[in-house]
Amino acid sequence: MRRLLQAAALLVVLVSVGLATTASAVPPPAYFVDETKLPFGALPGSNATPMWGVHGAAGYRIEVPAQWNGRLVLWAHGFRGDGLELTVDNHPLRAWLIANGYAWAASSYSRNGYDVATGVKDTHDLTTLFNGLVDRPQRTYITGASMGGHVTAASIEQYRHAYDGAMPICGVVGDYELFDFFLDYMLSAQTLAGLDAQFPAPAGWSAVTVPQITSSLAGAWPFGLTVDGERLKALTELRSGGERPLFDAAWAAWATFLLGLPATGDGTVPGSPGVVVDNTDVVYQFDTDPSLTPAEQSFNESIPRIAQDPQGRVKRGLDNAPVIDGRITVPVLTLHDLGDLFVPFLMEQVYAQRVADNGRSDLLVQRAIRGVGHCDFTPTELVTGFADLVKWVEDGTRPAGDDVLSPAVVAAPSYGCSFTTATRSLGPFTAPCP
Repeated sequence: MRRLLQAAALLVVLVSVGLATTASAVPPPAYFVDETKLPFGALPGSNATPMWGVHGAAGYRIEVPAQWNGRLVLWAHGFRGDGLELTVDNHPLRAWLIANGYAWAASSYSRNGYDVATGVKDTHDLTTLFNGLVDRPQRTYITGASMGGHVTAASIEQYRHAYDGAMPICGVVGDYELFDFFLDYMLSAQTLAGLDAQFPAPAGWSAVTVPQITSSLAGAWPFGLTVDGERLKALTELRSGGERPLFDAAWAAWATFLLGLPATGDGTVPGSPGVVVDNTDVVYQFDTDPSLTPAEQSFNESIPRIAQDPQGRVKRGLDNAPVIDGRITVPVLTLHDLGDLFVPFLMEQVYAQRVADNGRSDLLVQRAIRGVGHCDFTPTELVTGFADLVKWVEDGTRPAGDDVLSPAVVAAPSYGCSFTTATRSLGPFTAPCP
């Protein structure tokens, strides 16, 4: 979890509360692969064949069981920060995959940063390499977490005939809507604290502005909230996925983390020609009643409005942060923690709506997990999800999932219980299923 939070901090510095530095004409970074770190051994008791190397400036690992079933499972890793060293993950389902006859492959990508386009292209290139080193698979699946979920969702739209099924988990499947959520939090906290809300963030954000916000909105942040502190909490819940179980625990886990991140930058991401964030069409609310109270009306009039540049969110093919249209052509099964506020449950709702708008809902199954971490899934939840995806692809048996678009369903106390296999430790909060 510590490593996830460190990566999360770096990502937000890059893309939102600290949105990325502007594109420039400086030479690209000198990324490198330490080839001494690529070798890995077979699992104990396994006679699988590990392979590794560098392909197209990206490191890779491949593992093929002795009794290969003709299936290949790609792994798309998450955000690595802005360091120059490129590293490779083993597939988190490695033991299960090898034991059940599946080959797997993973790329380091040839660039770090929030560079989804490179992840999409390098992962696809790895499938071509696999064909030459091993054989052409009968079926190819793609899986990925966090930014790797964005890579996964973009991959199946960009390469429509390359993959037979996809499982993005805790994924940024709502693309730029994630950056808008970070913008909402940053501006709302300042506005409700009675500050002159600024974007980009004012100098001295961590040392000056954050203490002003917390002292104004709470007696003992993030608890003991004032009226306006409660409004920030309610607004954050509604903007991150709506009323749902575990949000009190989510607020306790994430409110300080999100607020404490450095806030520098100008609202661009590498590869985009302008500001990508936008809140011009947002109607902020503190409750679920669509009519605005005087307090909500006043807040909406006070909060600054930031408009994306006309070319900020480019929708042409593989841009650095590709837009996911929802025109899926293969079965997709997702997992997402209800209380994740780094990549919030909102992502699943945006994705579901886009898929529905394209008449493809029959190809999407989504599962809510009762956790508050980022990518906090048990091995059983991951294995069950992937096994159900395979059965769907190969036998036509569509698995069960959760309705993510009906507010009353999502708000039910038992929501997320169907596919959660363990009660998480949530500090002073508990989340047993009723």
